[in-house]
Amino acid sequence: MALEKKHEVKVMVQVLELSKAGSGITLEISSEGERLGTVEIGHGSFGWRKGRGKSGFKRVDWTTFAKKMNEWFD
Repeated sequence: MALEKKHEVKVMVQVLELSKAGSGITLEISSEGERLGTVEIGHGSFGWRKGRGKSGFKRVDWTTFAKKMNEWFD
């Protein structure tokens, strides 16, 4: 019996050099056909947009992101 996939991630890459402004990686994350959110990874920050609503990206610099992740997984 084949397993049904629950999550899907679509990747869009715009990287000539990640050190340049405007380059980055975008991940659209869905579960069972419904978008959960979008992650944007760039040179200076990590961004998240909820799957629903019109709110813009919530961005955080890499130092703050690392601190929050360390707290969460500690």
